[in-house]
Amino acid sequence: MHTLPLPGCTPTPLAAYLKALGLFRVLSQQRPDASPRAYWQGNSFMLVSTLDGDALRDFLIHHYAPSPLVAPWNGGSGFYPKDNTDAVEAIAASSAPRFAAYRDTLTAARAAIASLALIEKPDADRKERLLLRCRNTFSETALDWLDSAFVLTEDGAKYPPLLGTGGNDGRLEFTNNFMQRLCELFDLAEHAAPATRESVALLDNALFATPARGLSDKPIGQFSPAVGGGANASTGFDAKSTLNPWDFVLALEGALLFAAATIKRLEGTEPGQLVYPFCVQASGSGYGSSASADEKDARCEIWMPLWQAPVHLVELQTLLAEGRAQVGKRPAKNGVDFARAIASLGVDRGIGEFQRYGFHVRNGLAYFATPLQRLRVQRDSVTSDLLAACDGWIQRFFSKAKAANSPGSVARAARRLESAILAQCAAAQTDHRPTAQELLASLGDCERALATSAKWTGENYLKPLPPLPAAWVEAACSADPEFRLAASLASLGLWVNKQFFPLRRHLEPVKVVPGDSAWADWDDDAADVVSSDCDATSLLCAILRRRLLLAQKLGGDSWPEYARLTAWPADIAAFIEGRFDEERFIRLLWALSLVTFRDEDRTPRLPRPAPDDALPPAFYGQLKLCFAQKLPEDRQVPVTPSIFHLAASGDGARASEQALRRLHASSIPVAHVHITLSGRAAERSAAALLFPLWDSQLREACEPVARHLFSQPAQV
Repeated sequence: MHTLPLPGCTPTPLAAYLKALGLFRVLSQQRPDASPRAYWQGNSFMLVSTLDGDALRDFLIHHYAPSPLVAPWNGGSGFYPKDNTDAVEAIAASSAPRFAAYRDTLTAARAAIASLALIEKPDADRKERLLLRCRNTFSETALDWLDSAFVLTEDGAKYPPLLGTGGNDGRLEFTNNFMQRLCELFDLAEHAAPATRESVALLDNALFATPARGLSDKPIGQFSPAVGGGANASTGFDAKSTLNPWDFVLALEGALLFAAATIKRLEGTEPGQLVYPFCVQASGSGYGSSASADEKDARCEIWMPLWQAPVHLVELQTLLAEGRAQVGKRPAKNGVDFARAIASLGVDRGIGEFQRYGFHVRNGLAYFATPLQRLRVQRDSVTSDLLAACDGWIQRFFSKAKAANSPGSVARAARRLESAILAQCAAAQTDHRPTAQELLASLGDCERALATSAKWTGENYLKPLPPLPAAWVEAACSADPEFRLAASLASLGLWVNKQFFPLRRHLEPVKVVPGDSAWADWDDDAADVVSSDCDATSLLCAILRRRLLLAQKLGGDSWPEYARLTAWPADIAAFIEGRFDEERFIRLLWALSLVTFRDEDRTPRLPRPAPDDALPPAFYGQLKLCFAQKLPEDRQVPVTPSIFHLAASGDGARASEQALRRLHASSIPVAHVHITLSGRAAERSAAALLFPLWDSQLREACEPVARHLFSQPAQV
């Protein structure tokens, strides 16, 4: 057995991928004694067979019998007076045994045309009849082509995207060009129709990527945009196409493996629909030139499998015949779904990677098979487990967000979420937290867009995002102060009159029910929502004002909230001193506020700051002792809102004075140091009071102003 690397057969462009499959197909069908198997290694197609390089060349040059590709239903197919009929006539007049099946198919095609008395390209009605006639009269050898070119359904003929509209893409007719390229490669005047001298050198170029002359100025259509010529295709303003005829011939041979089919669910009453291997609706996200317009104009996306273990042709045909990708229990509908299916291993086992192609309008009105990205098959718990929990909400949100009347903020949030999902699916297993954090933040963006477009949201019956599991916190955590502080705030909880008040209720008008079956719904009577269209300091101050009012309803003498996660003094110092990305913090706060914590959930672990990081100022320590959740020896300080209000207004001197009075009146031993802080620093310190601190963190932040209070060891 010989293992031949074929560097001329690569995953991109699409013509090179199909060329590899075409070579594998014709060799397996016409030389089964060679026991061919194939697989992908890096960017090369590997062919395993009893043939070495010379024997492979000899087969293609002297024995290869082209598949009979004809499309008499197309204009320009070579069967009508106005068409270029040279190639059709040359093959029909040839006596070469390798073209015997082709001659029989040409005869059958002409008989089908004559039976309908056609003298020009048929109209829609007669085209349907001609397709059916061809289906009924063509030989078994030609049926692979018919299955790849069209499918007859109850709603008429359907055309798979790989071959345009039944073997025609714009002004390019595939089958006539296929026959013309065969006439260039083989000498049809000879009885054996041997390959020409020029085609031998072109064959090495096609398979082994060796340099060759004689590339022709002929079209290749959508399969290889780079060699199609046109504007900016070379160093000048324009360039001609540079086509190797072998590339076009073998690419169409490979396209025959992607035979379409019709399916009909047994429990449904809908008519059958076209199904194509690994083909889904286009998603305009996940690649450098992505745009929402791509979704409107694109035909579809197709994800080409790359496998790393040698397979026989029958195994590959089985894989392509199924060609399914599942997201949970539903089939993948678009490119984002397909990426999620790959990340959840919802595809056939044995595939190592997928090359994503989009059939996009890229040259006037012409379609190009554009390589978009390459994804490795791997299990990703974020998309397969965490994201799957809200899959129904995501699908409904996407369906509404992409409508023509959706607000700009909603459409932008949807595109950002799609990009984040694709980035997460493509992320390496060892470094998925940055992409998971962006995915979580994008979910927060979507929720924020719905909340700020309340009228449109209500008209489209969109519900708020259901509470997310606490596992999101660890999956997306980072060592940044913005994330740690947002996570600690999101874990705050408060019960008032049997109503649960998480931080989320201050960001949007929702009511949230925690527990095993947590849910959320819009609350028309919500009165505690604050505006988030401001900086982080103003936002936190507004939230704290509302929390103070809620605390007053409860009565009691101390701050009543409880947090599942603690903030860190070093992060609070970064916030107060302005070493902080406020925009990112607000995005993360929206996202993490969607997370709910159940009693049976393990408390997520967040990375600690460096030990030598700075501590908050003493002014903050004075204020925090007045709003602490728990003090040593169960000491309590009655809540005094005026202390916060003075600091939030920038009057730090009076806030410090009142804080000292309140602490002394509560028998809290503190250093009596009157701090005259004012302005923005005082406001930030007031806003930072909202961040929850556990025992050890409270001690670290406040010990400089109350050393004797923390003389006993604190519990972490």
